[in-house]
Amino acid sequence: MSSPAPADGGHGDIAGRLAAPLLAASIDDGDIVVSAKDRYWVPSDEKEILARQDCAAGTPPLLYRTFRVKGFLINLYRLLTLIRVMVVILFFIWRMEHRFSDSMWLWWISVVGDLWFGVTWLLNQVTKLKPRKCAPMLSMLREQFDSSDGISDLPILDVFINTVDPVDEPMLYTMNSILSILATDYPAEKYATYFSDDGGSLVHYEGLLETTKFAALWVPFCRKHCIEPRAPESYFERNVQPYTGNVPGDFIDDHRRIRAEYDEFKACLDGLSSVIEERSKARNSANTKGRHVNATWMTDGTQWQGTWIEPAKGHKKGHHPAILQVMLNQPSNDPQLGKPASSDHPLDFSAVDVRLPTLVYIAREKRPGYDHQKKAGAMNVQLRVSALLSNAPFIINFDGDHYINNSQAFRAAMCFMLDPRDGDDTAFVQFPQRFDDVDPGDRYCNHNRMFFDATLLGLNGLQGPSFVGTGCMFRRVALYGADPPKWRPDDAKAKVLQRPNVFGKSTAFINSMPAAANQERSIASPATLQETSATAELADVMTCAYEDGTEWGNDVGWVYNIATEDVVTGFRLHRNGWRSTYYAMEPDAFRGTAPINLTERLYQILRWSGGSLEMFFSRFCPLLAGRRLRPMQRIAYINMTTYPVSTFFLVMYDLFPVLWLVHGQFYIQRPFQTFALFVAVIIATVELIGMVEIRWAGLTLLDWIRNEQFYIIGTTGVYPMALLHILLRSLGLKGVSFKLTAKKLTGGARERLADLYDVQWVPLLVPTVVVIAVNVAAIGAAAGKAIAGRWSAAQVAGASTGLVFNVWMLLLLYPFALGIMGRWSKRPYILFALLAAAVAAVASVYAALAGSVLYFHS
Repeated sequence: MSSPAPADGGHGDIAGRLAAPLLAASIDDGDIVVSAKDRYWVPSDEKEILARQDCAAGTPPLLYRTFRVKGFLINLYRLLTLIRVMVVILFFIWRMEHRFSDSMWLWWISVVGDLWFGVTWLLNQVTKLKPRKCAPMLSMLREQFDSSDGISDLPILDVFINTVDPVDEPMLYTMNSILSILATDYPAEKYATYFSDDGGSLVHYEGLLETTKFAALWVPFCRKHCIEPRAPESYFERNVQPYTGNVPGDFIDDHRRIRAEYDEFKACLDGLSSVIEERSKARNSANTKGRHVNATWMTDGTQWQGTWIEPAKGHKKGHHPAILQVMLNQPSNDPQLGKPASSDHPLDFSAVDVRLPTLVYIAREKRPGYDHQKKAGAMNVQLRVSALLSNAPFIINFDGDHYINNSQAFRAAMCFMLDPRDGDDTAFVQFPQRFDDVDPGDRYCNHNRMFFDATLLGLNGLQGPSFVGTGCMFRRVALYGADPPKWRPDDAKAKVLQRPNVFGKSTAFINSMPAAANQERSIASPATLQETSATAELADVMTCAYEDGTEWGNDVGWVYNIATEDVVTGFRLHRNGWRSTYYAMEPDAFRGTAPINLTERLYQILRWSGGSLEMFFSRFCPLLAGRRLRPMQRIAYINMTTYPVSTFFLVMYDLFPVLWLVHGQFYIQRPFQTFALFVAVIIATVELIGMVEIRWAGLTLLDWIRNEQFYIIGTTGVYPMALLHILLRSLGLKGVSFKLTAKKLTGGARERLADLYDVQWVPLLVPTVVVIAVNVAAIGAAAGKAIAGRWSAAQVAGASTGLVFNVWMLLLLYPFALGIMGRWSKRPYILFALLAAAVAAVASVYAALAGSVLYFHS
């Protein structure tokens, strides 16, 4: 039911009774359960509540609410930020007045570094001073768009899912994602799924065929029993499965039968590669007509046009024709009930709508000599193909390893897109990335909660969050480069420059653009592939040469030639004046798999950091954006694209302890005691700010610690490689090759989280290993000098103050040290024993040499 109406019209009563409604707990037709982490949030505007009372007068109802942090907490947050800014300013004034150091050139480096850290921290902090949460009103959406006869007026939606390799991205994950999409709680006739197989593999094609067969059982089962989540692998793996359906008497038997069917389905997927290979070998051996070829054969006896098992000209990765096949046709607009239970059909679906949404397989053309632009290129092909088939005004994209964890996710995003206040100006709705296979302690900060649950909430109070790659709903015309309504001079519904040199030469595609802006369009009317004209148009927009001389990958579609094409694409939309929204559902909207191997995680960070610097030094630099990009949003993007530069100064700080090995006492800043006091206060204030931040963001202390640790790990080992990449690119060279993240299939014979203990030694690990060694050696050297030199208590106290930095760095690099230990990291005490032994060994060497080397007595 909806939230209770106030007893009278007084504003105070409304605010009191609705102070903590529909935040990110469970939302079911308006029934709100508030989670403990949302206790610091209150409605941002009472007018939103009052506006609901005007619905009876014909005013469109509000479809989402916004919330702000309670005054006392956000004001404390801002006050601590101001205090730290003042302390930092006083610190720099003091340093400039006391230019005393044991090495002035290092002093100047440290001053410039401290200035950089202070400025970048401030740029990051000012964008989080006005955080906002948004919460959809699902009950109002149903009331406005769903009718009692089962007919829905919701807009149509296109779903994009992308995959490349069935090995690096195991097919079981991908097909589970497809099943969760087909079973989501959105009218079946209102959305179409476009599966992009960028490797052109017959394994994916036939896997999709098997998935459609199993979906005929799985989707009605989910609808009948209100199953969550609707990816079978995740559903069956969960120990607790609370029942929320309406027919508990049938559930146990249905569950048992579906589980058996799913086990058969998985076995079929596992054996597909062998079946295809054996079939192809048999047909190739029996082929006596004409020249013998090692072709790959489909079940109907025709040759597969995509990638062959034995690579051949025109049939290998990077060289094959385009393939498009509608796997599931457009369903009827009226609900279609299933069959009652029988000997041939053991499940009773007589009261369940058994329709399945449209499903289309796409493998775009690949040719040697063309840069196919990886994922961004594949998604732009999906954008054009879907325009000629369903042409939905809204699009949502997924990676192949992500599935729908909350079946209300599509409806929740629609609340923001269709809201009467600023829905028309919203280009995309971004959901956070959540993962299933991360270790309980999140050793490598895979969840990245400080970014998703703090930084993006701050951006929600500005122009909106950045696009982060997957789980994002877009407005189609925004991707085409159209201006938002408030920036259109003639207030046209969809003003798109329809010039062939911008969008290509497909007349059918260009003619589809005005209709793509009509979000009230309630019925999808896809073209039929049997029509010659439709087939020719579809083939044309899938060719490699279609984008030649156009604005695709530049001002149209997803952006090319930058590793972080997601962030750049979102920036381009914000630069055009569009806004965006961030929303974190509970249960999570989408979940996926994460790289829990240290090396894979570092390669992922390398791709992000290198792409961020590429963006800053490209024409998409935030400094070059026009007036439509709001000032604070510009600051956020500047900070988002320059953060890897911090590595230059931080690595210098990390290596300063080397001076302990060759000098007695060495101080970059004198008087050291005052310097240490300033540094302690500055660090204390930032820690206090962090504690307040995790309060309003609903995070834990461990989330904050992991964020700090992996910032240092990335800065010491990964960001230097990102800087090298930009340097090489500026010299006209190729730069660093960014490795795509491989997804490993867990379960089966391997132990759970086995990848966490795998060690892959690559050059990317070396800088951080050196930093650890330097800090361990510095601690040992100081201990040896103290023993051999018979230091006084004052000398020991002075040295201990400096060594706090070394110990602090080792604590921050602790997850990295565990990672390179491999399986030994299951016993962390071994790491501490090794560090203690290393410190003792260095101290012993210094003490032994002290009697023969006069220098150490000084």
